[in-house]
Amino acid sequence: MAADIVTTETAEDKKSVRARVSDARRASVKPMRTVAIFAAVSALVAAVALPAYAATNPVTDQATTLQQMAVSDAQSLVVASEATAAPLERGEYSATTPDEIAKKKAEEAAKARAAAAARVAAANNSGAAISDADLRLAAAGSGAVRYPVPQGSYYVSRTLNSGHNGADMVAPAGTPIFASASGVVRISSESHYGYGVAVVIDSVVGGQRVSTLYAHMINGSRAVQAGQTVEAGQFIGKVGNTGRSYGAHLHFEVRVNGSLVEPISWLRANAS
Repeated sequence: MAADIVTTETAEDKKSVRARVSDARRASVKPMRTVAIFAAVSALVAAVALPAYAATNPVTDQATTLQQMAVSDAQSLVVASEATAAPLERGEYSATTPDEIAKKKAEEAAKARAAAAARVAAANNSGAAISDADLRLAAAGSGAVRYPVPQGSYYVSRTLNSGHNGADMVAPAGTPIFASASGVVRISSESHYGYGVAVVIDSVVGGQRVSTLYAHMINGSRAVQAGQTVEAGQFIGKVGNTGRSYGAHLHFEVRVNGSLVEPISWLRANAS
């Protein structure tokens, strides 16, 4: 009897335990099922949303330009990997706006004018001669230009160069001097700076302004006065040794339109 009672209670107890275990298993399965459902839904949303986002924001393999990309309310700056931080020089790019173009043209014009002025000043200061083609102002033999001293009576000891503005025509003292071109006497002086006794005549030859200077004459030999009109070949004085001079000679200068030219070449191109 006692053994039967024990056996019955034990069987019932076992059934009760199994029921509690089964209930516990069912209770633990429900949260896991819920978590699995939420995970599946999240994966589905991500699978749909990510391709759409990627389609609206393409990714380039390599950035090649400087660009700004706006994402929501933020801004980000993307710089190409080839970009350099080297400074740009002004000469490496050209003007693009009307104001810059006008300014550049004005600067270039100013530079051109300055260069031209410098060339003229250099020619006047250094005594640079004009080319042979520019020296011909009148037909040779026309009488418009004459030699200032008789042919064969002189030799040239030196001519136009830096520091010396004319040709030194060495001739015996007292050799007659003649006007090389018709014109008006501008200077006639017994003491004209280092030129000593000198005469300057302004002329027009071949439509060009020509000024001739005759220096180192004998004192009292001047045959013309300032303001007097003279003709080509007219006697104006005699070779001497006055002023800054070392031996009797005629210092002869020629300017065409204000610029010094080599006198002997000018005479050969124009004189008869």
